[in-house]
Amino acid sequence: MKQFENMEVWFVTGSQHLYGDEALKVVAEDSQKIADGLSRSDRIPMRVVYKPVVTTPEAITQVCLDANSDPNCVGLIVWMHTFSPAKMWINGLKALHKPFLHLHTQFNVEIPWSDIDMDFMNLNQSAHGGREFGHIATRLRLNRKVVVGHWQDSDVQDEVAVWMRAAAGWHDSRGARIARFADNMNEVAVTDGDKVEAQIRLGYLVRNFGVGDLVAYVDQVTDAEVDRLVAEYDDRYVVAEELQEGGSKRESLRYAAKIEIGLRAFLEDGGYKAFTTNFETLHGLKQLPGIAVQRLMADGYGFAAEGDWKTAALVRAMKVMAKGLKGGTSFMEDYTYHLKPGDMKVLGAHMLEVCESIADKKPSLEIHPLSIGGKADPVRSVFTAPSGPGVVASIVDLGNRFRMVVNEIQVVPPDEPLKKLPVARAVWVPKPNLKVAAAAWILAGGAHHSGFSQAINAQVLQDYADMADIEFVLIGSSTNLSEFKKELRWNQVYYHLSKGL
Repeated sequence: MKQFENMEVWFVTGSQHLYGDEALKVVAEDSQKIADGLSRSDRIPMRVVYKPVVTTPEAITQVCLDANSDPNCVGLIVWMHTFSPAKMWINGLKALHKPFLHLHTQFNVEIPWSDIDMDFMNLNQSAHGGREFGHIATRLRLNRKVVVGHWQDSDVQDEVAVWMRAAAGWHDSRGARIARFADNMNEVAVTDGDKVEAQIRLGYLVRNFGVGDLVAYVDQVTDAEVDRLVAEYDDRYVVAEELQEGGSKRESLRYAAKIEIGLRAFLEDGGYKAFTTNFETLHGLKQLPGIAVQRLMADGYGFAAEGDWKTAALVRAMKVMAKGLKGGTSFMEDYTYHLKPGDMKVLGAHMLEVCESIADKKPSLEIHPLSIGGKADPVRSVFTAPSGPGVVASIVDLGNRFRMVVNEIQVVPPDEPLKKLPVARAVWVPKPNLKVAAAAWILAGGAHHSGFSQAINAQVLQDYADMADIEFVLIGSSTNLSEFKKELRWNQVYYHLSKGL
């Protein structure tokens, strides 16, 4: 079963009538085989749908318009089997609102050296047909992904799969609703931004609610509903003694369950895919949502704290892109550093809200003072993320554009057990190292909140940024601060000038 059951990519092949009906019949047969082969591949996460070969400007425009209006189509894979004059593609590509991937491949693997003739040459013209198509896409200044190689090769299919995951995240973002309970944390800059431009550029709608709107839902939760959820807590977690049946804090656990039930109902009724909270504004709630947020994230909702709607939306997109992959995805924050020379690393966490999908083993369910916010002690699950590669990502508003900042990381075990730290956490070494990575992140204006994932890689995020037409900067193994500064300056000039080009 495909990981994205209700999403599909259309396979569109370009040709022309110059070669005759018999040649076009072969083009169609080959295209059908490639589409079916990709669709059957275990490496490809969604269905690939063959579309009839397009040979005229009218047919090209129509398939692009059809893709725009089809709710299941997340994008196109475009292939030139023969030469397809690129002026035929102009109107269609200008009308296309879905992302597309240019697959520069050919049906056959090898040149049939001893048998090749002009009939074969006329039919198998991907080598220069793809260049013709590429020219017009560049002339139109269209963002797209180009994948080169034989369509049956594993590396080619893996590149296509990465793009499909980005397309799934982009498709999910279009029209997504983000709920904010109260406003941003007072005086904080990076979590705020231009919500109108975000809707124009990134597609999602940010709506604001008073905490009282949530409280109304929480107050409607019945004891029977709480009983069922608390029984699930007892079964799923290593429950601290004071939270167990008969324990001194059992009622706090029951109230945490009420928050989860009420919050889930609110999000489901409104069709929201992500949400934010703010510990400064909890009027009517007895405790800051902790376990509720962690579990909702584990179920696929995006989240960020303190009203950070951009990170909440990003976490949701990352979760969609990661569907079916090993490893979790969570809201995260660089909290404190280990600055021992030669062994520098980051301890990432938040007050409460780290997703259980990144837990290395069965989480414990605990209750501890929060020390800020002025409310009752909140319930939360506590765990550590497993070792392995990952990424942290941030989208920031620079005033004239959005920028995505991504740092490749290696998650490592804590040096010692964190016995007194009552929050979920991850420890990682940023690439290329903490000194360079932190300086680059700061120079790029990255937020203190991020989306953390051990499921997807930086390439998925870059493809997503390309689809959104936003700036992308990567901090990785080869990052050099001097060159990174130049990249930021060049980008500044490009994005300033591109508005007038």
